[in-house]
Amino acid sequence: MSNTNLIDLRSDTVTKPSAQMREVMAAAEVGDDVYGEDPTINSLEERVAQLFGKEAGLFCPSGSLANQLSIRMLVAPGEELITETNSHIVRAELGAGAVFSGITTRTWLADRGLLSAADALNIARPDSGPYLVSTTAIAIENTHNFGGGTVQPLDEIKKLRQESQALGIALHLDGPEFGTPILHLELNLKSTENTLTQLVFVFQKALVHQLAH
Repeated sequence: MSNTNLIDLRSDTVTKPSAQMREVMAAAEVGDDVYGEDPTINSLEERVAQLFGKEAGLFCPSGSLANQLSIRMLVAPGEELITETNSHIVRAELGAGAVFSGITTRTWLADRGLLSAADALNIARPDSGPYLVSTTAIAIENTHNFGGGTVQPLDEIKKLRQESQALGIALHLDGPEFGTPILHLELNLKSTENTLTQLVFVFQKALVHQLAH
């Protein structure tokens, strides 16, 4: 057993940068990101926004932070985000939506996290009146982490977007492994342009192994 090379599949976050990756990081051109003067960050944000056909991009040091910033933009305190029961945004982010933004959540349960637009729409409650909580955003995860890497069907995403948009409900995509469905479904990245209100795209096993945009 001592000569066995083990592959650690617990998480992408246990990966470590190679010597070549470290060299690229050390040589990267840097600046003050607060003042918008980091050319590497600026280039990354512009490039990703262009790839997905979005107005702008924002670099975040983690996927969880990117998710929380995103839903805070879509859901006001006292309003509601709905998502699948085992999605990362409600199961593995320490209740941050409630703690930091005053957001409530309700969920639907799906086998392996597989998206059916009807499941989400059946529990959506937009414009619930002065005393009840109104649904203002839906979050979907692609691929679905706790579902075992489920790739969400594009037809269901488009159906959900069309119906939710008619109800005035925003659609957020948490894309921890979004490169997988892009390849699996042979997607053009800009096909997301009119399908999603916003998305989180995570760079894994890249220069700094887990970064979100």
